Amino acid sequence: MDTKQLLDEATSLPVEERTLLVDSLLKSLNQPKTELDDQWAEEARKRLAEIRSGAATPIAGDNVFRNLWDRFRG
Repeated sequence: MDTKQLLDEATSLPVEERTLLVDSLLKSLNQPKTELDDQWAEEARKRLAEIRSGAATPIAGDNVFRNLWDRFRG
């Protein structure tokens, strides 16, 4: 089977199966670094706990980017 045939067959799959296929292919290109993933997951849990407890207040992404653009424009 050549690449075109494989692609034709893959695009005919149901969306759920295509999603699994794409995810698997991407993971094969960019092998996850388990230790780094674990650190990011822990940071995300910490930040969520801070938001839920009221220790931190989330800022809308639009505001964050607007402030950054304003800062670097001048």
